[in-house]
Amino acid sequence: MENEQTKNVIRVGSRKSQLALIQTNHVIDCLKKVHPDKEFKLVSMTTLGDRVLDVSLPKIGEKSLFTKDLEDALNNNTVDFVVHSLKDLPTSLPDGLAIGAVFEREDPRDALVLRDDIKKTCLEELPEGSVIGTSSLRRTAQLRGSFPKLNVIDVRGNLNTRLKKLDDPTTEYSALLLASAGLHRMGWAHRITKLLPCSDMMYAVGQGALAIECRSDNEEILEMLAPFNHPETYCRILAERSFLKTLGGGCSAPVGVSTKLKKTDTKFCLSITGGVWSLDGNTKIIHSLEQTFEQIKTTPKHKLSPTEDGSSKKIKVGDTTDQKCNPLATLDDTVKNGEANCEELRSTEEVKGCRKIYCGLTENFNIPTDVIEKCDEIGRDLANSLIEKGALDVMKVTQDLIRSSVVKS
Repeated sequence: MENEQTKNVIRVGSRKSQLALIQTNHVIDCLKKVHPDKEFKLVSMTTLGDRVLDVSLPKIGEKSLFTKDLEDALNNNTVDFVVHSLKDLPTSLPDGLAIGAVFEREDPRDALVLRDDIKKTCLEELPEGSVIGTSSLRRTAQLRGSFPKLNVIDVRGNLNTRLKKLDDPTTEYSALLLASAGLHRMGWAHRITKLLPCSDMMYAVGQGALAIECRSDNEEILEMLAPFNHPETYCRILAERSFLKTLGGGCSAPVGVSTKLKKTDTKFCLSITGGVWSLDGNTKIIHSLEQTFEQIKTTPKHKLSPTEDGSSKKIKVGDTTDQKCNPLATLDDTVKNGEANCEELRSTEEVKGCRKIYCGLTENFNIPTDVIEKCDEIGRDLANSLIEKGALDVMKVTQDLIRSSVVKS
């Protein structure tokens, strides 16, 4: 009886921040709907990135700042899977770990949040020397390049902490740059002054998506997660992560991307733009590529977002008795219904036990193999194009500046 009970308990790891818990509970709620026999136990913890708040992220000098403690728990078998903001996950994961699913992506763009008393202005109209807060080198470099008159300084802490700093009557900040997805998930979309277009601010690799990380040999968990993998998000994310991995960037380099996946007639077109900036924003190298696919299998939406009126009510997963929104619908059913080319898709059993891993993402039976390989390839090709244009030299200057400032401090 005890073993039976233990088998039905799934331990879910999460950071302790309010946003992380909202995201993790959303994933648990989705899983509960199709696994009512399972008990999902939340295991929260504080990561190194949460504990060290008086040093900018690049200067801490450690990788996996927001993920290592959670990954240690996976390796120690104290949790069965963990929920991450995908942008926090390095493109190379520790041996034995993998991303079992990515949930549908929210709007990945960055948001400008102006102080209330200047809410009706914009970046272009801010007085010279106005202070903009961000902890991201990517945002800092792009902002300095476009608005050199503004003063960009580091701001650390979770969303709650950063907004409190902005709202403080004695604050030095005129505005913050934040991920819009996090503000929406917290129910704070009303704080957004403007969503920044990708032409002004390319976003971070993986921004806006949730990743579920587990042990790569845990077939039970992988099978549980696989149906929740969102193919369109997976394709965009894989291209982005392949780009960053090939480029060799991370939190110590100003690297941004923009991806779109659109259906044109009977085909899908994936477009990706990548950029590398110098820390002062004066030098930038940007390039774009496109790739087309014949078929991408779609799955039901599991999107955590507000309603159209801006409230924080969460969108629910559809009734799993409906074939069209059933995350457990098999590929065989899909093929029988004429929704896929059975020569391109494989059965769950063919994938089970022999999954390849692409930039930490497990091969998923929802997506044709040739699509996965093309997404990986376009990311590598984009990175190599930037490297030919001198991207590595630009990145090295930034990394040397960071190392120099660490030594001086």
